[in-house]
Amino acid sequence: MAREWVINGYNGYPGLVLQDCEPGTAGPGEVRLRIEAFALNWGDMDLMLDRYSFSFPKFPARIGMEATGIVDQVGPGVEGIIVGQRYCTLPYFYDNAGTSADFAVVDARYITPAPEGLSAVEAASVWMQYMTAFYPVIDISKAGPGTNILATAGTSTAGTAALQLGRMAGATMITTTRFAANEAYLRANGADHVIVTGDDTDIAAAIHAATDGVGAHLAFDPVGQGMIARYTPALAKGATIFFYGTLDGVFPQLPIVDMFQANATFHPYSLFNYVENPEALQRGLDFVYAALKAGQIAPQIDRVYPMDRYRAAWDYLSQPRESHGKVVVETGNAPG
Repeated sequence: MAREWVINGYNGYPGLVLQDCEPGTAGPGEVRLRIEAFALNWGDMDLMLDRYSFSFPKFPARIGMEATGIVDQVGPGVEGIIVGQRYCTLPYFYDNAGTSADFAVVDARYITPAPEGLSAVEAASVWMQYMTAFYPVIDISKAGPGTNILATAGTSTAGTAALQLGRMAGATMITTTRFAANEAYLRANGADHVIVTGDDTDIAAAIHAATDGVGAHLAFDPVGQGMIARYTPALAKGATIFFYGTLDGVFPQLPIVDMFQANATFHPYSLFNYVENPEALQRGLDFVYAALKAGQIAPQIDRVYPMDRYRAAWDYLSQPRESHGKVVVETGNAPG
């Protein structure tokens, strides 16, 4: 009998239950993975509270779609997938069939070979953060020298990825953090300017100072109501806000006057919409594989937990941390 972590309602991670389950069978267009490791993401927290880019069609429901595993079964009509090889899942609208389990049946369109030279834990810690940052920073905005980018919550994995990709593109990278102790980490990962956000910090003034009064051309923001109005007075003309999460738990009320004055666009952004577009998906895959191979990016792992301590992993992720990077669960399903 296999194991799975599920929730039975929108009551957050404290409602997670570890239970026995059947491994499942790959149907047409599907593959079955023997999961080796799966990563935690802040979006999963929002999903478990029903404030995400999709809702579960029914319960019980598994969580997450960022995992690494060995393909052990291929369904009818699937070609090019090698049984016995390690693959990574890619984030998509997975209904209630997530990867927080020993086995997962996944749409074959949304797996990709594990990058060479990475462990199972490392390979499970690549695609969500780097592809989340890739589309707004590189693919859509075409960031480069002269582009000023604000990545709020820079120590989040997607925020750190945005800093790294922006640095690769030559953009000026500005980030925020609640703790001054994070500044060295953020600068090492690509931040040109770090704003420590105390209650009295004038974030907009700091952005203007960092950009010689031009402002931010792009905001990459997962925070929510408590942040947006603090930086919108410093949006550059024609700026875009890519809003992709609610770390503070509250959807923002848009500061319309600031956005009128900057002719700014508010873009509610979900990576899943781009992954499910075949052409966009291929652009993202090509970019991330190439950047990994060139050594321009690399997964950063904070902590690894065993399968039976998934809730403890969420407890840890939910608290302020002194170290940063992915939090990952290993199932114990080593190849063999």
